[in-house]
Amino acid sequence: MDTPPRRPAAAPAAPAAGQGGTTGRIPWWDNARFTAATLIVVLHTVGSIMARHDGLHALNTATWALRVPLFVVLAGVFSSAGPLDGRRMQNLIRSVMVPAALFSLLFSLESHWLGRGFQLHLTQLPWTLWFLMSLFCWRLLLPLVTQFRRPLLVTTAAALAAGYVDTLGLAFSASRTVVYLPLFYLGWRIGQGAADRWFAARWSLPAAVGGLCAWGVFALFAHREIKGSWLSMRHSYTAEPLVGLYGAWVIRLGLLAAAAGLVLCVLRVMPRRRIPVVTTLGSAGFTIYLLHPLVILPVREAGWIDRVNTPVEQAGLVLCGVALALVLGSPPVRRLFLPLTRPPLGRLLVPLSAPRAAPPVRPTAPPAPPVPPVRPVPTVPGQRPGGAAGAGSAGRSSWSGSSRDGGA
Repeated sequence: MDTPPRRPAAAPAAPAAGQGGTTGRIPWWDNARFTAATLIVVLHTVGSIMARHDGLHALNTATWALRVPLFVVLAGVFSSAGPLDGRRMQNLIRSVMVPAALFSLLFSLESHWLGRGFQLHLTQLPWTLWFLMSLFCWRLLLPLVTQFRRPLLVTTAAALAAGYVDTLGLAFSASRTVVYLPLFYLGWRIGQGAADRWFAARWSLPAAVGGLCAWGVFALFAHREIKGSWLSMRHSYTAEPLVGLYGAWVIRLGLLAAAAGLVLCVLRVMPRRRIPVVTTLGSAGFTIYLLHPLVILPVREAGWIDRVNTPVEQAGLVLCGVALALVLGSPPVRRLFLPLTRPPLGRLLVPLSAPRAAPPVRPTAPPAPPVPPVRPVPTVPGQRPGGAAGAGSAGRSSWSGSSRDGGA
């Protein structure tokens, strides 16, 4: 992803070459990226059975903001609001647009192999690939959004109003693109250093821990009251018994505010040093996200996940999701699928010319001072200009004398 113009000041320095990790990477972000990717894999692993198990359903609600909302914020951190030049557009094609098409085709082929029929997905990408379509739109919209005086207010108003537009749904991931745009902009602002004081203050650490614990307790007791349609952000509003259709925006506003607050909390408590395995695999968060549906789908279609019932089996299934994230993020798997996650398109894209050097600044001559007007030399009446020397001298003396005396 694009490197932000400025890293948050509270972030630790990247490890130097020879000290482990990739030079220039900040462990803080890789730790957060692996956390979000792993939770996404775990919840997609148990997603088909969590409705009938309270423990898994509570886990889904408790970790909701640490999955897709955290992934959206991290995508904003590593995005740029600069002009969409050729280099940035080619990066979007190479890292977002083409991988989305390739993995959509792989998903269709796998579905056909599993007996579900073959279908090309054009306007509605399958399963988790909606994120790539939204990411493409977010990066195109960010330079436009930043031109508003109150970008967060404008994007939040659009997210709330989107629920009243029925045509904004799954097609082209339109609903999620609009609804999650405030979080994407928030991530960009974090990348610009807007939350440096929060990340550096001592008092913010216990506040962040308290916020995460409070949400966990709330999810434990109220997870059945929170509808999955509220958290998915995929469709328009439906009439709710408590607030009604015209008050449904209040629920969405509360969830977006909770997501933003919980993301700030988890980033505050996230370790900023290198963590063995976690930091290394965090740089492969994009690969984990793209590959895991291709592994989970055959297992789910075979009925193995539906057989899980007891709490021990549920815990084992969660651990299987964690193990799957570890395997998919490993360096061998990442290198194997690099042609799909970062396809080489050198021959398909126009070559980028090297930036032209600015022409040397040549000093220019200062402007010539204005030429004072030539005053005519007065002559003695009856004397022609250019007359005898004596007469001309007398005339000049008379003019100079009158000038010094202030006039006759």
